[in-house]
Amino acid sequence: MDFDALWQRLRNRLTPEPAPAPTRTASGNADTRVADSLRKLIDDPAIPPSVRHELAADFARIESMLARLERGELHVAVFGRVSAGKSSLANALLGHEAFAVGVLHGTTTQAAQATLDEAQHDGLVLIDTPGINELDGEAREKLAFDVAEICDLVIFVCDGDLTREELDALKTLAATQRPLLLALNKADRYSAAERVDLLDHLRQRTQGLLRAQDVLAVAARPAAQYVVDDTVNRHGLSSEQATPPDVAALRERLLAIAAREGKTLSALNAGLYAGRLTDQVSARIAETRRAVASKLIRHYCIAKGVAVALNPIPVADLLAAAGLDAAMVVQLSRVYGLPLTRAESGRLVAVISAQLAALMGAIWGVQLVASALKGVSAGLSTVVTAAAQGALGWYATVLIGRAAERYLIAGKSWGEQGAKRAVAEIVASLDRDSILREAREEILKRLRRAP
Repeated sequence: MDFDALWQRLRNRLTPEPAPAPTRTASGNADTRVADSLRKLIDDPAIPPSVRHELAADFARIESMLARLERGELHVAVFGRVSAGKSSLANALLGHEAFAVGVLHGTTTQAAQATLDEAQHDGLVLIDTPGINELDGEAREKLAFDVAEICDLVIFVCDGDLTREELDALKTLAATQRPLLLALNKADRYSAAERVDLLDHLRQRTQGLLRAQDVLAVAARPAAQYVVDDTVNRHGLSSEQATPPDVAALRERLLAIAAREGKTLSALNAGLYAGRLTDQVSARIAETRRAVASKLIRHYCIAKGVAVALNPIPVADLLAAAGLDAAMVVQLSRVYGLPLTRAESGRLVAVISAQLAALMGAIWGVQLVASALKGVSAGLSTVVTAAAQGALGWYATVLIGRAAERYLIAGKSWGEQGAKRAVAEIVASLDRDSILREAREEILKRLRRAP
């Protein structure tokens, strides 16, 4: 599998581009580019099945976004705390009771959506969400922010000055890079002067999060009026008369955004989400590479440690070990999608070994002495000496493997500070004693099994 080619394709293809001017032509181009990118990401055969399975929910979401783009829909999430009137506002915008409304906490426990009746031709879709301060708030708040991530625009509903919790939620939503509208609901409770003052205050508190013109007053369920109608009630008693919702300004703002920027917003949102999914895929591929590389290095550690321990010819075992290291580096280069020839691998091993020798000359001196002693020792001393030398060979292979891995991850480069610094950092990052202990135990176990 060509991991590197996949990684580069995903980076190049799905890095979000700057938003184009919201013209019909630019919007159409954005739709086409993003839709093509989403389809290629979904259909890319180079993505490992294990990664695709692990991110199945995210790929399903991409499928949903692609379908939404093709239908030309703009999805709008309605947020706010419990009792602020989110569901009532969504119903008022729709013109019918699509969402459950109640006086108890927790009426909206799952996200629901319905197409806005007056904007079906624009594909405007409202999504009602749980209150951000529900009693089991952590799970429901997460659901709310998950919905925001796949929506193109957010209406945040409040019914007075913003609490700290509401302001924090607004900041979190703004960080998702979605356009925001702030709807001051229950505006009928305030006098005209109070309403103007409160709107000005809200605009000041949310400065930098949303535009001043995107802070609007609404009344989703105005309080009923009591009137006296002598023609209906001969006794002159008052009767209750429902007051229609006042959401015209918000509806007009939504329809204007949908008409002018809807497709562009939807395309950019899909591109942002696809970019995050690309990062996730890349991270999973990197994890897969590291796991495969770790197994590969351990395999060569065992092979080298045992080969060094069992080779009866002094010094010749070290030459055999060098050959194993070169073979290991060739295999690692394939794992990281940057194949090396055997000659290139040998040169890389020589560079790493030279740096290791400079850093750890005493250890390699001991290894050479152990190699010479092994030829003249017998019995238990030979086993002990062989295990010690094999453990050092094992440790050297770990260092060479990790250093080569770092070189490959950086794209066949040691970086600005060169091989010396890179190898030194690898040496410092590993626990030598634990590696040597594990190596001795494994080699002794295998030596005892040998005929």
